[in-house]
Amino acid sequence: MVKPKRTPLILMAGLLLLALLLYLYGERWLRRVLLYLSHASWAREIVTNFPPAWLVASRFVAGETIEDALNTTRTLNSRGMSTTMDFLGESVTDPTEAAAARDHILEMLDRIHQTGLNANVSVKLSQLGLKLDPALAQDNLRLLLERARQYNNKVRIDMEESALVDVTLKIYHTLRFQERFDNVGVVIQAYLYRSEADVQQLVDEGAWVRLCKGAYMEPADIAYPAKADTDANYVRLAQLLLSDEARHNQVYAAMATHDEKMIQAVIDFARQHNIPPHLFEFQMLFGIRRELQEALVAQGYQMRIYVPYGTAWYPYFMRRLAERPANLWFFISNFFRR
Repeated sequence: MVKPKRTPLILMAGLLLLALLLYLYGERWLRRVLLYLSHASWAREIVTNFPPAWLVASRFVAGETIEDALNTTRTLNSRGMSTTMDFLGESVTDPTEAAAARDHILEMLDRIHQTGLNANVSVKLSQLGLKLDPALAQDNLRLLLERARQYNNKVRIDMEESALVDVTLKIYHTLRFQERFDNVGVVIQAYLYRSEADVQQLVDEGAWVRLCKGAYMEPADIAYPAKADTDANYVRLAQLLLSDEARHNQVYAAMATHDEKMIQAVIDFARQHNIPPHLFEFQMLFGIRRELQEALVAQGYQMRIYVPYGTAWYPYFMRRLAERPANLWFFISNFFRR
């Protein structure tokens, strides 16, 4: 175990090394390193035991409790934005952990209803026990959907690494069509080659879909290695989700991106096809591109903010650093400013 007094020096050295990697090898290599660190237990121990790290991570995480997330949602609602609340956690190793996460999310749904806030819920199936037993995760998700349906609310399944895509979609389809939960949605990641076929099926079915670029480390035989190719696929998939067929089938699409080029491509397509803003929404992460969030709301577009909270913030935080070098520079500058 790293001694507390050595933690600042080790973290400082690590930050400088990451900055050097960015300078020497560019964003692609830096992203690989950060994504590796996101699931490295030794790195988690160093960062989470260093209090200033939380001060920086709190830019992207609403807090540790349901009340923190509700207060953040209340503020965002007052600014004309809705939210999706996410209790952070993934890849549980024991059924009791999955049950505890399920019960916490049930309480979250209760509190959203009691407060009357404009928020729905996002969940990761691995937090509900997917890697232990898919049936366990499905049973836990069913309970969440039942509670959400009582409140006329919705639950969207976050997509995780590519190895879990098939089983995630299978559970989604089982609950959506065999068990007739019309309040369940799913996420598609644009960097995967398979996603066009997945989106087409979801369009045929009239699904509730969030489209994002993807934030996990994937090999080149599964995912586009170049950002330009991911961007091009994102635009193609966004257009599929806004197509005449999709609107006929009552698809509701959430475009999750902070990339102004992607946002403008969606806006241009919607204008060209006379698609009113209430038929889709933009989504962004809490703490990222706040001015852009407010600008889109001012233009009349719907904006939903992804509001994560909880003590298991480390993997989420590292993936946010991997997505944009600007986030890493923010972390480094705040570290040396403390």
